[in-house]
Amino acid sequence: MFLLDARILHHTKSHTHEVHCSRERSRAAWKAVDEYLMPFVEKEKYELPSKCRLRPENDMFREQEQHKIHFDVNEWRCGFCKKSFRAEKFIDQHFANRHSNLLDNSQGRCLADLCGALHCDLTMEFKKPKSKCNAAAAARNRHLCESLADSCFPVNQGHSASRLHEFFLRQFCDAHTCNGASKPFPKGGRKQTNRFYLALCILTMLLLPVFYLIVFLHQREMKKGDQVFKRIGKTVHKKKPS
Repeated sequence: MFLLDARILHHTKSHTHEVHCSRERSRAAWKAVDEYLMPFVEKEKYELPSKCRLRPENDMFREQEQHKIHFDVNEWRCGFCKKSFRAEKFIDQHFANRHSNLLDNSQGRCLADLCGALHCDLTMEFKKPKSKCNAAAAARNRHLCESLADSCFPVNQGHSASRLHEFFLRQFCDAHTCNGASKPFPKGGRKQTNRFYLALCILTMLLLPVFYLIVFLHQREMKKGDQVFKRIGKTVHKKKPS
């Protein structure tokens, strides 16, 4: 019988353990945690216990991901050696080839293993097509989800932990069912700055000085025109016969 898991351990000839963990799914799992859980944890000023697998240091790729600098659409840079790449997949390969020594392969540090509980498919850049709900898989994911709630937010650890335990069940676990009654992340998540709004603000800041310059020049021309009319008026007045 084959056991499918996001983490596969091999024994090499040198007796070292090499861990293969899906970086993409680990990234999706962390995105779900960061966007749909951490804002509420931070609001409660709650510290996740050391045994909680959702702590940032329990993601084997976290240090590498934090040293991934995204300058532009087609420019990524390694924060360790400053080498540049034109796509994220290439810097991922670079990390695997050149900075694999920075990975902690300890058991339980593959965040991709928690994807079933965290609804990773909803946060991945390339979403999988919907498939028919599998009741057995939904039950397994719900059990995993509830175990995360118990280990990360023990109800006997105070009011904050109790509130977050209940929140986690509603936010992540209730949707693990085939009846479609609940959807993932019903409480929302971290507020993201709308790109259109951000672009509009930047455009406004750039155009505002131009607007004021045009107004200033217009008013200066108006004043010059008033002075010309006044001089003409005085000249006409002087030429009138007494």
